[in-house]
Amino acid sequence: MLENLPISVSAAFALITVLTLVLFRRILSTANSPSTRRLTNIIIGAMLLWLILQGVLSFAGVYSDNLDALPPRIFLFGVLPALILIVATFASSAGRQFIDSLDLYQLTALHTIRILVELVLWWLFIEAAVPKVMTFEGRNLDIIAGLTAPLVALYGVRKNILTKLTVIAWNFICIGLLFNIVIIAVLAVPSPLQKLAFDQPNRAVLYFPFSWLPAFVVPVVLFCHLAAIRQLLRRSN
Repeated sequence: MLENLPISVSAAFALITVLTLVLFRRILSTANSPSTRRLTNIIIGAMLLWLILQGVLSFAGVYSDNLDALPPRIFLFGVLPALILIVATFASSAGRQFIDSLDLYQLTALHTIRILVELVLWWLFIEAAVPKVMTFEGRNLDIIAGLTAPLVALYGVRKNILTKLTVIAWNFICIGLLFNIVIIAVLAVPSPLQKLAFDQPNRAVLYFPFSWLPAFVVPVVLFCHLAAIRQLLRRSN
């Protein structure tokens, strides 16, 4: 864990991660397919094992040691496997059936978690664990996705006041906001890829529990956007 960091910051982010898991479980349990609902406990169990593995790797210093490794180990052992799983899910027929069975309202509402994530990032900046550029005071506008998510879920999905095109556009814009902060975070991590924030680099994601952000929370958010876009495009067709 990061030295001299108040335990309250770590506890807050750990709770956010648990809340993300709970919200994703709700997505699974409200699916319109009985087979998907039956998989809920298996999928959540696998996610818990993944979180435990990432915690072990963080505690062992796999991510925070050998900062000259290329690609950075947090990407190799944390981010890349999650991205491969997302691609594999969309590439397979069974995976696409799984995606199409998920509740669009719940997929959209999950993004409210990003408000809490951004508040913790700001807290980490105050504690000198991430650079200002990674916060809403810098170049990170991802909090907009969190603030607008409940409105889009209610008026765009549940009440159908917003057009499908508007909801699709919102998802693409929010993916852009997500990619923006991910790129900033990568360029701020102390590694051969670092291009900014040398005075106060992005150290937090290399330590427990903040390694859960790139290895779990961000992939879940990305998956929910992509699943929603697929469903919306299919409905439009």
